[in-house]
Amino acid sequence: MAKAAQERMEKIVSLCKRRGFIFQSSEIYGGLNGFWDYGPMGVELKRNLKDFWWRRNVHQREDVVGMDGSIIMNRAVWRASGHEETFNDPMVDCKNCQARLRADQLPEKDQIPYCPTCGSRDLTDARDFNLMFKSHTGPLENDDNLVYLRPETAQAMFVQFKNILETSRKKLPFGIAQIGKAFRNEINPRNYIFRSREFEQMEIEYFCRPEDGLALTDYWLEERLKFYEDIGIPRAKIKIHDIPDGERAFYSKKTYDLEYEFPFGLSELEGVAYRTDYDLSAHMKQSGKPLEYFDDEKKEKFVPHVVEPSAGVDRTALALLCEAFDEEEVTDDKGGKEVRTILRFHPRIAPVKCGIFPLLKNKPALVEKAKAVAAALRPHMMVFYDEAGAIGRRYRRQDEIGTPFCVTIDFDTIGENGPEKVDTVTLRHRDSMQQERIPIAELRARLEAAIF
Repeated sequence: MAKAAQERMEKIVSLCKRRGFIFQSSEIYGGLNGFWDYGPMGVELKRNLKDFWWRRNVHQREDVVGMDGSIIMNRAVWRASGHEETFNDPMVDCKNCQARLRADQLPEKDQIPYCPTCGSRDLTDARDFNLMFKSHTGPLENDDNLVYLRPETAQAMFVQFKNILETSRKKLPFGIAQIGKAFRNEINPRNYIFRSREFEQMEIEYFCRPEDGLALTDYWLEERLKFYEDIGIPRAKIKIHDIPDGERAFYSKKTYDLEYEFPFGLSELEGVAYRTDYDLSAHMKQSGKPLEYFDDEKKEKFVPHVVEPSAGVDRTALALLCEAFDEEEVTDDKGGKEVRTILRFHPRIAPVKCGIFPLLKNKPALVEKAKAVAAALRPHMMVFYDEAGAIGRRYRRQDEIGTPFCVTIDFDTIGENGPEKVDTVTLRHRDSMQQERIPIAELRARLEAAIF
């Protein structure tokens, strides 16, 4: 990673901890590699992202329904899907420092791989390491009770295909959407929350006739690009990688990777894969249960094919943070120069939509009015009431968490400077820092129009 990019990433990580977005899990006990906790701002960012994804892909469509599958399923699911046998990464050990490393991610010098921890070239031969976390059900920890934490959310949708088809009364093409946790025992978690051992996915399995699969893969690629534009990641910032023959999963006839330029490099944000009928056919064979679709019009039965847009919640949250992070030099109240740190989130994604400030905290009339404004807005959006410190400092705090609007209740609001501006407030815009005067009665409508 180049020095400037590394410094930018370090600033983002520092801001995320300082402002309550992301903390290392179990931090007071030294942490646990590959696991992260989301603080008050981070959980709101993720919630806004997931809610918008669900609204766009389920509530606003007639052809997609939702489900929420269990994290632990029958072991036979993972046998049928191939995960138990083949869900592996190549692992090597460094004989010098005992580090365990992904063999396919080792740096090389003169085409010879070496340990990135100590520089040694004395490495073991690569061996397969299964990424699934193991557990047991019931009181006995034996092979008969072995289960796994799911490494992906997709299989529950395939296993429940028939139940959802019958209860939702959908016709092809239709999709099943799910947001949920998945777990992979990564050999080498890295790049902050980009690759961790516990993560969240937003996935759709879109079932279709075999002849429609390739066209629908292109359709869903375009839908996903529109989605990222609508949450503040421009299309120009996303590279589409059409995975060539020989590099795709063996069951895929077409796969697009949507890649974003993170500070640590161009990396996958989402995949759109045409998985053919591999999954349903595998579960039919393993379970002995019919998972075909009967087309009433054509009077034919067949195993549907499936197109899968699969996005990582945590990766997308990180991309939103990286895209939004900005620093600019501004002039303070005394004419001096200072650096303003901003998260330029799209308003619909921003954790807090509006900051509410009384100009002075020792003026009861201002405080009472400001709290009334906050109470009126709170049922409709996330607001933050703040009366501590100079007004400029309060603005800066909101800039750092990406709040798009701030409202200040001042002496004009309560009529101390005459009746002309009674019950009006100052609305300050985050990106431009411009301010305008608007009536309190119009405030909610103005904010909702910009936010949603």
